[in-house]
Amino acid sequence: MGRIVDLSKSERPRERLMKYGAKVLSNAELLAIILRTGSKKENIVELSNRVIKESGGLNGLLTSDLEAFRNLYGIGKAKAAQILAVAEISKRFNSYKDGSEYKILKSFDAANLVMSEMSSLKQEHLMTILLNTRNIVICVEDISIGDLNSSIVHPREVFCEAIKKNSASIIVCHNHPSGDPSPSSEDLNITYRLKECGKILGINLLDHLIIGNGKYISLKEKGIL
Repeated sequence: MGRIVDLSKSERPRERLMKYGAKVLSNAELLAIILRTGSKKENIVELSNRVIKESGGLNGLLTSDLEAFRNLYGIGKAKAAQILAVAEISKRFNSYKDGSEYKILKSFDAANLVMSEMSSLKQEHLMTILLNTRNIVICVEDISIGDLNSSIVHPREVFCEAIKKNSASIIVCHNHPSGDPSPSSEDLNITYRLKECGKILGINLLDHLIIGNGKYISLKEKGIL
């Protein structure tokens, strides 16, 4: 089996990290330190390089699921679990889920909270960010999956958890799997409908974010809200 110790000392990622620092290592070398052992056909660096490539790059690696990893040669349950654990730590580092308060002051703060997860989704997802009176995130709720239209996105579902959790305001977020975050007429109709319902309930709709491929559009910034 292709272990790190089977490489020459000058090629061992761990030794290179200790001598030169993590910044000089390639993505494959960093992954090799985490996974530790290769396969019968590949040493650990070769395996790591292939796994990153077949996952669609680093972003694909950190957003893949267990089934996707299990379909990769040389990645069993243990290695899949290691990658998923690192991916989750990465997500928590960039979100309120590390246990600290996450305050939203502008649309960028909200987009930063959901971008890494939502930009890679293959179907349209609608999520809501629930906020307290100080604009601190209470939680992020999954509302629906599938093509968004006013018949599927019912205000009752959108505001249900906000009412239960005494949320003062919400931010609605949904993704466009095409990668283009330009709002459709249906997106605008949904926004107007939710805005009016929020007024009646006393739960302010602060923004509606549309997430694309590494970019987003804020309907509040566009002057629609």
